[in-house]
Amino acid sequence: MFRKNKLFAVMLILALSAFMIAGCGGADQAQAPADQAKDLEGELVVYHAGSLTVPFEAVEKEFEALHPNVDIQRTAGGSRTIARKVTELGDKVDVLASADYTVIDTLVMPDFADWNALFARNSMVIMYTDKSKYADEITKKNWTEVLLRDGVNYGHSEPDADPCGYRTVLTWQLAEKKYEQEGLFQDLMDHCPAKNVRPKSVELISMLETGAMDYAFEYESVARQHQLMNSEFKYVELPKKINLSSIEEADFYKDATIELAGKEPGETVTKKGQPIVYSLTMPKTGENNELAVEFLKFLFDREGGLKVLEDNGQPVLETIEVNGAENLPEGLKGIVE
Repeated sequence: MFRKNKLFAVMLILALSAFMIAGCGGADQAQAPADQAKDLEGELVVYHAGSLTVPFEAVEKEFEALHPNVDIQRTAGGSRTIARKVTELGDKVDVLASADYTVIDTLVMPDFADWNALFARNSMVIMYTDKSKYADEITKKNWTEVLLRDGVNYGHSEPDADPCGYRTVLTWQLAEKKYEQEGLFQDLMDHCPAKNVRPKSVELISMLETGAMDYAFEYESVARQHQLMNSEFKYVELPKKINLSSIEEADFYKDATIELAGKEPGETVTKKGQPIVYSLTMPKTGENNELAVEFLKFLFDREGGLKVLEDNGQPVLETIEVNGAENLPEGLKGIVE
């Protein structure tokens, strides 16, 4: 009887031990989904300049691959247009990226954002295709003469909507000064029909493809990206003296000016020529600040988002500079500084 009771006791202990081990294993298994649930999740709303479409699409894919429960909703447009969607329409935007840092400085701050991070650069070029008139003749030296020939069709984006548009106008002014050719600026303006001035610079690409336009003033990054996708695309590099790419030429650039619409109806602001620098911020209208910070941590990583931008034809700055750095979210201060 004793042996039976002892055997029963041993079996009971073993059974209880197995139950406890199974229980621990079950806790671990139950814990795994909980840990996964702590990973990033939610919807992130990103408005960005049209010229950032290709690189930001690549960044989106990389970030969502790392965080499958995140859905990035991107909207591309002219930088001034998307900025006004925040300031005038109250769009709930978590990250706003502009092709001109002064758009955020002057139109968005301080009422709708507290800081502005400068992270990328660019230059102005002239895009064309094999179908463009005089495609086999145009060069960095003769582009003005080719564009002003009879029958040549060229265009640019709308200055009040898109920085690439007003930068085109500034480039034309600088060309007159560099080449010492009086009246060149007005000639270029007069030979560009209104129908060739489009809200977004990327809209001009389809016109080049169909042959509806011979030449379009674009950013070098956009030209590179489309050239990689279609070898038919080509572009003319412009001299640093006029392409708005060089910090060393900043004093020369500022002699070119253009009047643009201001914050209020009827108000105007004077835009001076300056090196092309991109920037971004987190508007106060955003609803997912925590996720926005994590996204920007990835974007500002030299081996992460910044490398993705470079790999997709978008040059980045060697150092990220921030206007209003004291207002950066805590999660970003160590990264950008």
